[in-house]
Amino acid sequence: MFKANSALRGDFFQLPEDQLFAALSDNYCIDEALWLRELMPLAEPADADALSRQAAELIASVRQRDNAVDSIDALLQQYSLDTQEGIMLMCLAEALLRIPDAATADALIRDKLSAADWDSHLGKSEHALVNAAAWGLVVTGRVVNFDRRQDGSPGTVLERLVRRSGEPVIRSAMLQAMKIMGRQFVLGRTIKEALKNGKPQRDAGYSYSFDMLGEAALTRADAAKYLADYSNAIAALAADSYRGDAPSPTISVKLSALHPHYEQAREAQVLEELDETLLQLVRQAREGNVGITIDAEEADRLELSLKLFARVYRHPDVRGWGNFGLVVQAYSKRALPALCWLTRLAREQGDLIPLRLVKGAYWDSEIKLCQQLGVPGYPVFTPQGSHRHRLPGLRTLSAQ
Repeated sequence: MFKANSALRGDFFQLPEDQLFAALSDNYCIDEALWLRELMPLAEPADADALSRQAAELIASVRQRDNAVDSIDALLQQYSLDTQEGIMLMCLAEALLRIPDAATADALIRDKLSAADWDSHLGKSEHALVNAAAWGLVVTGRVVNFDRRQDGSPGTVLERLVRRSGEPVIRSAMLQAMKIMGRQFVLGRTIKEALKNGKPQRDAGYSYSFDMLGEAALTRADAAKYLADYSNAIAALAADSYRGDAPSPTISVKLSALHPHYEQAREAQVLEELDETLLQLVRQAREGNVGITIDAEEADRLELSLKLFARVYRHPDVRGWGNFGLVVQAYSKRALPALCWLTRLAREQGDLIPLRLVKGAYWDSEIKLCQQLGVPGYPVFTPQGSHRHRLPGLRTLSAQ
């Protein structure tokens, strides 16, 4: 087991590299209670109090801004993922984008919208869009309920008329809503459009790490297309004429987008083939002074990602640059071991490794995969474990 206290004392950095990697792998499904007992001494009460104060100050600062909560943010707050309605809307939104035919989309809408308590959200927000959405969902829910008999058999002529006239309208409205929400989370359809749309935030001192939608390459042709897209994005950032005070934007690269078989079982093939592909992008990025970051993948790909990162990081064409970085997922039980391993790597070479710590995007799928495989634990922290072992001095900060 990776010992948190040993890492804090520095003993960890004295181990041979193969032992460091073995310790990292051993923490894949480490017992959560045991691991939290190791971690708790690292979180001193004074640190927790300071973090709570800083978080409260950030929240207060955001609330004082005129544009702190726009209509879409308010809608997402009202139908958050801790409500049945919020979960239904998010599931429906994602599913609708993948359903090719109208009949299936209408059936899904009927199934999801008829089961929730939309009435409870009426009048709960000061934003007109939220209240309009709540009223529309109440009406929609009643329409799709009215459309079906208790036994699910075909209804009357009037009911069939409601179905024909109601569900296509609902489907169109939902798809339109998804487009509006998409503009909230997707900065642009191209890198040039993203740079243009991001200018107001860059003027305010913010920067961006751009990545592309699309999780993985399924074929060699997919990988070639993604490689060209990444290269074009790096070229656009290198040619960007913006000269503000904000840090220069960077590009995030998904390794699974650059190889159709990015998996542990193909380690030798992936390291051999993807090494040169990634070097090609890093050389281009360094020449154009564009920072490049390796994005996070699923938990079972962590070792593969770290091995490939180390190979490229140690290459003569990359040494001394300090703009080749990595994303680490904080919800992973191996976040601390990975950070310690990267610290060892940076110390060994004497270069910086830019790190971006993120919450993580695969929590639910990691849980489900382990359940399907019958694995005795999970590679990610769970809410139950966090609640049972609250860190000393750590208070729950309300955002209400």
